[in-house]
Amino acid sequence: MQVVTGFSNTDAFDLLRPAQQCVPFVFNSPHSGRDYPDAFLRASRLDTRAIRRSEDAFVDELFEPVLSLGAPLLRARFPRAYLDVNREPYELDPKMYEDRLPSYANCRSIRVAGGLGTIARVVGEAQEIYRERLTVQEALLRIETLYKPYHRTLRRILAQTHVDFGYAILVDCHSMPSAVRSSDGGARPDFILGDRYGTSCAPLLIEAATRILRDMGYSVSRNKPYAGGFITEHYGRPAKGLHALQIEINRALYMDETRTERNAGFAELASNLGQFASELVAISDGALAAEALAAE
Repeated sequence: MQVVTGFSNTDAFDLLRPAQQCVPFVFNSPHSGRDYPDAFLRASRLDTRAIRRSEDAFVDELFEPVLSLGAPLLRARFPRAYLDVNREPYELDPKMYEDRLPSYANCRSIRVAGGLGTIARVVGEAQEIYRERLTVQEALLRIETLYKPYHRTLRRILAQTHVDFGYAILVDCHSMPSAVRSSDGGARPDFILGDRYGTSCAPLLIEAATRILRDMGYSVSRNKPYAGGFITEHYGRPAKGLHALQIEINRALYMDETRTERNAGFAELASNLGQFASELVAISDGALAAEALAAE
């Protein structure tokens, strides 16, 4: 965790590029940001350990091996508790603000009702973030200066990838708490893959990802309870050659969730994810390329 004065003089996100992009894959880590504005921390009623509970800590580092495959990696520096780019741009909770929200705000989504809109009201198990209400101006400033530039960058790199290769594959990378049970009441699996119930990517992509991870000895489920958020849904247009797959990693595999520290399994998981990405690229590349050519 790093405390910053703000993002006017600090980069809000990084686009890590290989020397040359050799594959039609783009990896994205929107929730691994750990640069916390000091004013945000002062406005919060939570201590630094509690406020990090929604952070996908170290996920960007776990996927850095994809650079050696020739794939770019986009990662946020701002934390999810401050701004969530895996939401619509204006999913805002009117109870959080001193003044009235603009008419175009989506105040009725399920995510807003749960306190997890574009500007989150809670972290973890419904722990309220703020001591006092915010101004609407503050929310709109975060959206204009962080959310929109982040998505412009993501759109640009996906569009360029599509032009260069004839199709593009977005892998949206996340982690999940280990303590929460799966939707069927059983233990949470090691990985949950989401394709918005078959709508955000070609079936062969999620089938290949599932097979690779299971062959490595991991337990894998699909779409429940995480089918993919706004990013997967918004950018996944398989009929147009734009594929989006969400991957959720059980945090117990690689970190101490209480202390937000890497554990002994971190290095092995990072190595395995590098191998996973390598095999996924090899399997998907030929099949999806043939599909893209057939569509022309």
